[in-house]
Amino acid sequence: MNAVPTITLNNGTEIPQLGFGVFQVPPEDTKKATLEALEVGYRHIDTAQMYGNEQGVGEAVAESGLAREEIFVTSKLNNGFHAREDALKAFDRSLETLGFEYLDLFLIHWPLPAVGDYVETWKALEEIKASGRVEAIGVSNFQPAHLQRLFDETETVPAVNQIEVHPYLTNEVARAFNTEHGIITEAWSPIAQGGVLKDPVIQAIADRVGRTTAQVTLRWHLQRGDIIFPKSVTRSRVEENFALFDFELTADDLTAIAGLNRDERTGPNPDEFNWIP
Repeated sequence: MNAVPTITLNNGTEIPQLGFGVFQVPPEDTKKATLEALEVGYRHIDTAQMYGNEQGVGEAVAESGLAREEIFVTSKLNNGFHAREDALKAFDRSLETLGFEYLDLFLIHWPLPAVGDYVETWKALEEIKASGRVEAIGVSNFQPAHLQRLFDETETVPAVNQIEVHPYLTNEVARAFNTEHGIITEAWSPIAQGGVLKDPVIQAIADRVGRTTAQVTLRWHLQRGDIIFPKSVTRSRVEENFALFDFELTADDLTAIAGLNRDERTGPNPDEFNWIP
């Protein structure tokens, strides 16, 4: 049985709080990596059009022996398809590439504030949701001002906002804004691409609880209510990242780790990032 708790999104959809991410997993390795994750017990897979590996995810789901409805799959709209018709066609291509009849969650990957109009894009996602081919829709890398514009000009509050969060970028303003509006925070780069793993504060906690620094960091996210999807193509690390539910951090631990914040990003600033592939 999968010990991963679920979180109920604002439209009633349930999502496993721990997932498996395939960012930077080469397309030729994605099927194997995803199958191994499913064997370990993951039931939530996070991919994106931009990653170029949706096909491997779909093949793994098809060959896993699990029913499609047992696996929560997220994909994200690539940056070149923000116009309404482009977004609708891009979603269709994702379903075709994955070999699915529906997606569990579909996100706008980046707001691209200086390129096009993400409000038009969001209205396209609302159309897709109304068609019944996606269970929930959300955004990624949206700042509070971007979200406020969606609230002012559209009908649907995003179910999730996937943003960079880790001990060196706790991103509290964005997280608090999400919470205030019933949006669940998904934390990408949860260990800062490995940057926090040698931090002495986290190491001391790990030594005390008999866990790795990665496990302690991921557990910190979970206890704060974030959804996470760590990535690895190494089976032992995939298993390690899944073993998070038989220990607990203290309130002092959570505070100490949050106190490491440096406002230090590993990725682009969403207010400035306007790259189209």
